[in-house]
Amino acid sequence: MPSYKIGQAADLLGVSADTMRRWVDGGRLPALRTDGGQRLIDGVELARFATEVVEERDPDVIVARSARNRFPGIVTRVVKDTVMAQVEIQAGPHRVVSLMSREAADELRLAPGVMAVAAVKSTNVVVEIAAD
Repeated sequence: MPSYKIGQAADLLGVSADTMRRWVDGGRLPALRTDGGQRLIDGVELARFATEVVEERDPDVIVARSARNRFPGIVTRVVKDTVMAQVEIQAGPHRVVSLMSREAADELRLAPGVMAVAAVKSTNVVVEIAAD
């Protein structure tokens, strides 16, 4: 199983390396030290912890949902015409773009700087693996 450096794990969870270090130092996430003193986090442990952190971050406003892929972030751009709106959200390292009615964007008061959650439900998901 792969292991991850603090910075890599932080990028995957969309937090700072300092936050990741605090979680490791506080005992929330186990890590091993290399001979050189670098901390490595086991991939299985990181995956388990990632699901815990997402559950902690989820707002309790919603009673139930069918979309499991949720990307909390900040709106960075909104382009509207008379009928449609294009909304861009930066969610950690991910840029999510949504097309919706202008009416919906207006009702949600979407504008740059607004915190929002992109909930994605799709029957087609492409999975990629980085080259070694």
